[in-house]
Amino acid sequence: MARAFVFPGQGSQAIGMGGDLAEAFPVAREVFEEVDDALGQSLFRLMQDGPEGDLTLTENAQPALMAVSIAAMRVIEAESGKTIADLVDCVAGHSLGEYSALAAARGIELADTARLLKLRGKAMQAAVPVGEGAMAALLGLDLEAAEAVAAEAAQGDVCAAANDNAPGQVVISGSKAAVERALEIAKEKGAKRAVLLPVSAPFHCELMAPAADAMGRALAETVIQPPAVPLIANITAARTVDPETIRRQLVEQVCGRVRWRESVLTMKDLGIDTLVELGAGKVLSGLAKRIDKEMSGVAVNGPADVEAFLNTL
Repeated sequence: MARAFVFPGQGSQAIGMGGDLAEAFPVAREVFEEVDDALGQSLFRLMQDGPEGDLTLTENAQPALMAVSIAAMRVIEAESGKTIADLVDCVAGHSLGEYSALAAARGIELADTARLLKLRGKAMQAAVPVGEGAMAALLGLDLEAAEAVAAEAAQGDVCAAANDNAPGQVVISGSKAAVERALEIAKEKGAKRAVLLPVSAPFHCELMAPAADAMGRALAETVIQPPAVPLIANITAARTVDPETIRRQLVEQVCGRVRWRESVLTMKDLGIDTLVELGAGKVLSGLAKRIDKEMSGVAVNGPADVEAFLNTL
């Protein structure tokens, strides 16, 4: 069995996440404490007690999801007595999950990752006034068809394929008027469903350029080491361990497409047959078989999942 660790993106957050890991494992508590210290806020308390509206804010959801992922990762390392390089052949993450992947593989320090994601969340939210952007899921269309829908809907506005998640599951992003036009065009072109997503900003399109600039400045001052295992990057769906390439791609990723479907196929080409999703939710492990029938997905959320995973080693 050849494995990769994969890390979820925004939308997987939920009140209570990480609580059972913190209760069961001191190393998980240490992760949450380090993130709280780095941010100067009681993020872990917000994750446990809410309010949910505050946790859903991009600037909180992004570092919170990363913290749960790294807590799960550190618990697995501690309980197995193995390093990430002993456990998997590569890492990947969906959007903000790419930062989690790099923190897990020791490419970026945990405290730096938390601060970067707090800034990323704020910058992405500030890039477009609330109500002016939108995202929508087009179900039943492949990437080429979704790109054609976005191009037809743009009409001088921004509209682009933002996430290529799985065959027949593409998310578009852009100005609200264009995305709303795309919903109607997609249905005409045979989409099974075309629905607006409950997000606060149009991520992964050129409207995020101010956020990319902010991340460029922050990442220029961040120490990035070669990760312990290769990263499969969102923006290229190709592996890399070069710090300067990673730095550049993290900036490009803000406006660029999340090439998740292709990333999973790249992992398959590298001999990976099992994706182990660390952190909150089961989105990526659920997509595994939809992308390739021979790929299996496992989610590690809490102590029972950790024990089940350790039994496979």
